[in-house]
Amino acid sequence: MQRRFTLKALTAAVALASVGTVAMAQDKGTIKVGILHSLSGTMAISETVLKDTVLMAIEEINAKGGVMGKKLEPVIVDPASNWPLFAEKTKQLLTQDKVAVIFGCWTSVSRKSVLPVVEELNGLLFYPVQYEGEELSKNVFYTGAAPNQQAIPAVDYLMSKDGGAAKRWVLLGTDYVYPRTTNKILRAYLKSKGVKDTDIDEKYTPFGHSDYQTIVADVKKFSAGGKTAVVSTINGDSNVPFYKELGNAGLKAKDVPVVAFSVGEEELRGVDTKPLVGHLAAWNYFMSIKNPSNDEFTKKWAAYAKAKKLPGADKPLTNDPMEATYIGINMWKQAVEKAKSTDTDKVIAAMAGQTFKAPSGIVSKMDEKNHHLHKSVFIGEVKADGQFNVVWKTPGPVKAKPWSPFIEGNDKKPDEPAKK
Repeated sequence: MQRRFTLKALTAAVALASVGTVAMAQDKGTIKVGILHSLSGTMAISETVLKDTVLMAIEEINAKGGVMGKKLEPVIVDPASNWPLFAEKTKQLLTQDKVAVIFGCWTSVSRKSVLPVVEELNGLLFYPVQYEGEELSKNVFYTGAAPNQQAIPAVDYLMSKDGGAAKRWVLLGTDYVYPRTTNKILRAYLKSKGVKDTDIDEKYTPFGHSDYQTIVADVKKFSAGGKTAVVSTINGDSNVPFYKELGNAGLKAKDVPVVAFSVGEEELRGVDTKPLVGHLAAWNYFMSIKNPSNDEFTKKWAAYAKAKKLPGADKPLTNDPMEATYIGINMWKQAVEKAKSTDTDKVIAAMAGQTFKAPSGIVSKMDEKNHHLHKSVFIGEVKADGQFNVVWKTPGPVKAKPWSPFIEGNDKKPDEPAKK
């Protein structure tokens, strides 16, 4: 009995101490910001730099007086490319660390793991990577592309005369929800354009897969049946052996172009890009885009990477999810200041219609209803130096369609998240 009483007293003391700690943090005038990115495991190659992008933005915002006169205080966790751990870390950030907002996730499987937690606890997640759509949540702002802002335009380009007039398609991805759902949409879209099932080859490999010899040989064989393009939704560090194998097999872009949706400047850092010249990526931003906003963004990042002695600071690179992350945290700051509060529901209301001068060169707008950004689409060719030469772009920003019209029943789904 005595032991139970002691335990209860101890628990109460710890609870009071933690409440006191949160109160002290607020008294210090800080607003806690959660950073939820894999800093180890198969996705660290892509996600680590997004953690640093949030830290750079926080430093910049704090230098200008913070948000509502309070400094932002980053709380960094490492879910380690472990999808269930994303949910645990989210719960920790919201219940223990009491963060006002979370910036994080890359893969859709990590986002799907986090989603029920932020919804149940009424947290706020800013998700910065292109994804498969088929989702709309009151508690998530999607600053990456929906399929109509990346996948569909990329296929249209490859079907066009300028893109090589592809007739056969290899849909190659990592085996999880984003590639499978994106390819379901693309298969339906290709069929609507008259492409036969026999002219579509779909292949998947697990996370961390490293032996692409057989797959690239199969692609080469399939391409003998007519003009072929590869749509790659390979994620994480598997991109390095895939691209190396393309080079080894002599599969050149003029013969079989590969368009990637998860390969940017950062992923090409560890690859000999000379054999890959002419292969493609579809994004909403490239480092090589020339305009004053991007000049400022790339210079800022280079200076930050050097000052913090980040890995690769001798060759500082920016990419699309970094831009989406940067837009997200700046829009969140604007929304908090508009709402005069970090309360989730008030910030959600204030996010509608927020605008920000994006490094891509457009004024990016958060849609008034559907929690997605209006984004321009760019298709870039890999250059020998690992940068991209933009070969095609939309005339202006494209409104996201979270529910793809190429999936049956989506026409009946609302273009705004349900209020809960």
